Amino acid sequence: MNGPAVDLPPGVARILVVGSSGAGKTTMARALAERLGVPHTELDSLWHGPGWVPRPEFEQDVEAMLTTGRWVTEYQYRPVKDRLLTRAEAVVWLDHPFWLVAGRLLRRSLVRAVTRRAYWNGNRESFAMWLRPSHPLRIVFSPEFSAKRRRTEAELAAAAARGVVVVRLRGSRQADRWLAAQG
Repeated sequence: MNGPAVDLPPGVARILVVGSSGAGKTTMARALAERLGVPHTELDSLWHGPGWVPRPEFEQDVEAMLTTGRWVTEYQYRPVKDRLLTRAEAVVWLDHPFWLVAGRLLRRSLVRAVTRRAYWNGNRESFAMWLRPSHPLRIVFSPEFSAKRRRTEAELAAAAARGVVVVRLRGSRQADRWLAAQG
């Protein structure tokens, strides 16, 4: 998993994009899907119901996406992570430094709270949400950030041992160069 980033093998059509909150998973997944001509499904849009409550149909919707056999999506949400990783042919790990992730996440949260733009199912972020233990800012600025990174490393090492292609990208420049070389 360490070493130079490898290209995805030709014909790969089940791809997970992995990284902490703020790493750019959705942005990378969307761009990669477009380059490869594979559908992208944003898991946040399936998870968040009105009032930020998880949608009861979430797992069924994810299963429907997985059965299509062609998808790019983000690796998140505990109830489906095992299924996602089991069916993936390749994983792109945005393993960015803490300062990059924290800066992006802080900027994103600030913009969302100030603009009050509607996201999934009409949900809007507010400054008060930053106090919730589940808010990405709280997680990134806690010991949980490092713990999650260690868990991810172990999960991806096991996937690589099963033959899943794991591409580990460190920093936005490496990720941008790698993406430009795909497709």
